[in-house]
Amino acid sequence: MRRFTLSTLRDYGMGKRTIEDRIIEESECLVQKFKSYKGKPFDDLTCINAAVANIIVSILLSHRFDYEDPTILKLIGLINENVRLFGSPWVRLYNSFPLLMDWLPGPHRTIFRNMREFQKFLRATFTKQKKELDVNDQRNLIDAFLAKQQEGKPESTEYYHNENLTALVGNLFAAGMETTSTTLRWGLLLMMKYPEIQQKVHNEIEQVIGSAKPQMEHRKQMPYTDAVIHEIQRFGDIAPNSVPHSTSEDVTFRGYFIPKVRNRVQLYFRSVQVGGN
Repeated sequence: MRRFTLSTLRDYGMGKRTIEDRIIEESECLVQKFKSYKGKPFDDLTCINAAVANIIVSILLSHRFDYEDPTILKLIGLINENVRLFGSPWVRLYNSFPLLMDWLPGPHRTIFRNMREFQKFLRATFTKQKKELDVNDQRNLIDAFLAKQQEGKPESTEYYHNENLTALVGNLFAAGMETTSTTLRWGLLLMMKYPEIQQKVHNEIEQVIGSAKPQMEHRKQMPYTDAVIHEIQRFGDIAPNSVPHSTSEDVTFRGYFIPKVRNRVQLYFRSVQVGGN
């Protein structure tokens, strides 16, 4: 499944000039949205989320949502609420003791409800695209997955089923949107807080790119801007908690015996990110 996802994402532009052009087009739409407020205060959360989501949606669905579209606003709302709730003590308890928490109330139930609502949208999208599918003219990642389903090979039923498609698209959409948009918002905040650094970044952009369109190949010519972006990612530390893991069977790793356990272990990285050497 990982091999299929990576190869298909590359086929539809990831890591290529195609996706750069889409990002530039969406960036221009976002700038125009910012300008429409004419200097008045506004919450940048929704429009940045929508802009990032549109890049991902272009690969998944071959579609672009307007920033005021009720569908994208609803999906963003579901994801944002889940992200906020993921940090609650109740959810951490659920990750460690899922069997116990299944019987208790708490915000983890809201997360499951939001996930069901999000998956309902995905399933409706799959149904629509399946009716329109042309295996000889695949438009996006979902089309490519649905085409795999129809090949009739053993792996088609083992891996390429609707549950995996829902999980795959949901993870790409939600995780990709939230992490990228949060990093961008940290960047805006830190550039405002440190205008002298903002000016140095601006000067390097003017010197290297000027009025041309930015491209990935400019990166190696912009060491200061590259370093600032990495520092924003380190300082923002948007995902200090790892995804919970558990051993599904007994395993020996480098001489250490790790027994099969039902409880899940979650690592916490923030002290490593911001602590001393």
